[in-house]
Amino acid sequence: MTLHQKIFALVLGIGMLVVILEMVRRRRLGEEYSFLWLLIGVGIVLLVLWQGLLEWLTRLIGAVVPTTTIFIFGIVILVLINLHFSVKITKLSRQVKDLTQQIALLRADKNMD
Repeated sequence: MTLHQKIFALVLGIGMLVVILEMVRRRRLGEEYSFLWLLIGVGIVLLVLWQGLLEWLTRLIGAVVPTTTIFIFGIVILVLINLHFSVKITKLSRQVKDLTQQIALLRADKNMD
């Protein structure tokens, strides 16, 4: 990875950490989600600063250059985050449906009196 790419990735990782912490501080991001994003930001910084780990991961997955490894891991992380949010949305949709049915039953019971 060139020096320019390292600097860019390091600034991106540190910037991400700062933005996440600020969003949690302003209560725009819940603590339960901040852990995942902080872990990703730390992972980016770690891979930039520990070149040997990045090269080892590159050889492990059979990539040609370290930037490809970072790109692949980025895509995998995005897919996993989308899966997590899909599960969360499904759970919340079921809760909304159940609550709507309970409200309808309560209203119907109230009208019967």
